[in-house]
Amino acid sequence: MLVAAPQLSRQSKLAAVVRVSGGNFLEMYDFFVFAYYASAIGRAFFPHGSDFAMLMSSLMTFGAGFLMRPLGAIFLGAYIDRRGRRAGLILTLAVMAVGTLSMALVPGYQTIGLFAPVLIVIGRLLQGFSAGAELGGVSVYLSEIATPGHKGFYVSWQSASQQLAVMLVAILGVGLSLALRPEDMDAWGWRIPFLLGCMILPFVFLLRRSLAETDEFLAQRHHPTPGEIVRTMAASWRLLLVGMLLIAMTTVSFYLVTAYTPTFGSQVLKLSSLDALVVTLCVAILNFAVIPLAGALSDRTGRRPLLIASTIAALLTAYPVMSWLAGAPSFERLMIVELWLAFVYAVYNGAMIVYLTEIMPESVRTTAFSLAYNLATATVGGFTPAICTALIHFTGNRAMPGAWMSCAAATSLIAALLVNKVRAGNEAAQA
Repeated sequence: MLVAAPQLSRQSKLAAVVRVSGGNFLEMYDFFVFAYYASAIGRAFFPHGSDFAMLMSSLMTFGAGFLMRPLGAIFLGAYIDRRGRRAGLILTLAVMAVGTLSMALVPGYQTIGLFAPVLIVIGRLLQGFSAGAELGGVSVYLSEIATPGHKGFYVSWQSASQQLAVMLVAILGVGLSLALRPEDMDAWGWRIPFLLGCMILPFVFLLRRSLAETDEFLAQRHHPTPGEIVRTMAASWRLLLVGMLLIAMTTVSFYLVTAYTPTFGSQVLKLSSLDALVVTLCVAILNFAVIPLAGALSDRTGRRPLLIASTIAALLTAYPVMSWLAGAPSFERLMIVELWLAFVYAVYNGAMIVYLTEIMPESVRTTAFSLAYNLATATVGGFTPAICTALIHFTGNRAMPGAWMSCAAATSLIAALLVNKVRAGNEAAQA
């Protein structure tokens, strides 16, 4: 029988933030590496055809990982809600490790033929299954160890740690671009970041194993059975739906300003790969600074004012600024546009992630958070690079990524206006 543990000291909680976020960093690092080197991966693993076909095959493989995330949310999320935050976070990392190793070591299409794309897709599916509960598990863990009145600031480090992954991948990209010839980068240089991720794995496992279970989980007298989790989730379907709509803005804008920027800058705007990676690095630095500030601000002002203000800003500006960029592409314009869109994303995300942990039913908090988040990511967010590439290809309009972000912002604005009513109705039904 679980018993409540002594309260963690403030210093211990800050150390726990570093340990749990370190694992989240590696989970996201692998996703970003794939997105940043999508063109090279397409040429390495998929049958040669047109450049568009190879790039789309690679981007669709990137998106395929997101299709597994709802399943990971259900199975791994339920495991976390029943067995504990610490045990679940170790399990998600172990599954991710298998996917990471496959991405680093699988030979190319010219060596093993069709086995190459099949194995790469399997690796991406494993990564997606793991990530299905990783973000929710980390967010819930941070919300449960937060000091009173600072929950937004604590939870914001889940997203902030992802920005460190973006920074590292961008720095590696800049370094490799300077050190290797383009043909060497295409042939084998893109594998170096994956191999580095494999080298980091043992250290991250040690960090996760040293995590303490949260006092809030230990204090629960009853942990739900799988059947109870399913029934609670079914009864909360309206809340899950509005949660998905809230997430649309953050997941679309995140993959637009981080994962898609290198491809957009080099393949669409015809800027140098180095320019696009430098912009990506600056985007990550801005996000890393603004997300915790936005989380802390939401502790003072409330979550919804920031959600409403940032979605309106995105709705009104995303397409116009992207049209301005597409009209005369340059490094300076790409920097200005991406930093603005990143700022809007960071303010929204800093308030939204913690809000999502607060509105979900306590007994199934990880499962509900993870399912809502990953259904949104699987249906719209994760396919943002592929969707933007297709929209530009079929319309000839290079500003279409801005229109895609505006649609997501409109969806999340509606959800932010409706969420209190839906939450109240769900609580009344559960009473």
